Amino acid sequence: MKQLIDFPYKSALVLGLAKSGTAAADLLLNQSVKVRVNDMKTEETDPIVTDLKRRGAEVVLGSHPLSVLDGIDLLIKNPGIPYDHIIVAEAEKRGLPIITEIELASELAEGPIIGITGSNGKTTTTTLVREMLAASNVPVKAAGNIGKVAAETVQSMGKDERLVLELSSFQLQGTIKFHPNVAVFLNLFEAHLDYHKTIDNYLEAKSKIFANQSEDDFLIYNADDEKVSKAAQSAKSQKIPFSLKQHLENGAWADDNAVYFRGEEIIKRAEIALVGEHNLSNILAAISASKLSGATTEGIRSVLKTFSGVKHRLQFVTELQGRYFYNDSKATNILATEKALSSFTKPVILLCGGLDRGNSFEELEPSLSGVKAMVVFGETAAKLTQSGKAANIDQVVHTDNMQEAVEAAWKLSEQGDVILLSPACASWDQYPTFEKRGDMFIEAVHTLI
Repeated sequence: MKQLIDFPYKSALVLGLAKSGTAAADLLLNQSVKVRVNDMKTEETDPIVTDLKRRGAEVVLGSHPLSVLDGIDLLIKNPGIPYDHIIVAEAEKRGLPIITEIELASELAEGPIIGITGSNGKTTTTTLVREMLAASNVPVKAAGNIGKVAAETVQSMGKDERLVLELSSFQLQGTIKFHPNVAVFLNLFEAHLDYHKTIDNYLEAKSKIFANQSEDDFLIYNADDEKVSKAAQSAKSQKIPFSLKQHLENGAWADDNAVYFRGEEIIKRAEIALVGEHNLSNILAAISASKLSGATTEGIRSVLKTFSGVKHRLQFVTELQGRYFYNDSKATNILATEKALSSFTKPVILLCGGLDRGNSFEELEPSLSGVKAMVVFGETAAKLTQSGKAANIDQVVHTDNMQEAVEAAWKLSEQGDVILLSPACASWDQYPTFEKRGDMFIEAVHTLI
């Protein structure tokens, strides 16, 4: 079994179970660290709780007494738990280090780490990097907000495997020594201010992706994003910019004909399967990270010719306490939502609504037979409420934004339920694109405990 080297902590509190907390507790128990777990919503009968107790962990459920910090020298918190939470605030008063499981995972990782962050495009870029490396016969695994939790993934990785991490600002804020060999900073838009309070705090959290890098490392950054470019200048690592607007000899760029990296033509734009200007920016970042991590031009080209993307089209996001979350934000009409609903046999809690194009939703009503509850939002909320009632759905909840919608769906859900975002409407009343709407859904899901 791999061992944590120079790990100074003897006892740790894991605050919030979910996937990241469970993986963190598992890793620590495997390292013979004394573990205490504190969670508000998990039940005593949950198999995870039973297993943790069997392995020697102390588990405190249903409340957050300050005494859970007694005798503790490290706090590992679920990324979505804010720093003004009673336990986190008390830990700060006591001078305890506060981390997320990303920091813990990086302590155990033996091979190179590629960290990817940004307000948008993280999943697409992470997936591209993983696929480009794999197509180049470079051993690689992806984790973080994509696939398995990092603390689970690193325990079975070899020394030569690259670890590609999709990283949120919530995860990055809880790092101290985290040090990716290649860092990617895609973009920065105003988001999560309820958590970070200010855009400057949000940028500071994101910038921790390169804070501990040295001159032997690489920072790939978006030269078209003013805030990102300015923040990148403080990095000690080698800076590799990418741009859709300018020719960059030491970076990646695109013109009307092709995509380039450090003067080499990588692929003709006409050969790229993945469409969208925003995805071209993600492609430039992915090419840079992959090239610097050992990918071949042939491997990169093979991926770009075939990868058409999976995000926002019945995309499985995660499973939390027996609830299965799917992002189908690209369902901008009734037909698309009907197809999505027909994909599930489990009970569905449907999140829907958006731009009012003047149509009714009577056509959707026959497809709502497997829907146990609806959470509606946007200009069409009233119409969708009417259709939900017509389909004999007893619980229809009206919310104002995606964060509220996800929280409402969580409260309505039970183990075994599917929580599906499939709006049946365009996004433009509240979000500039369906991609942004889907990203907000994913980010809201990851704030649940």
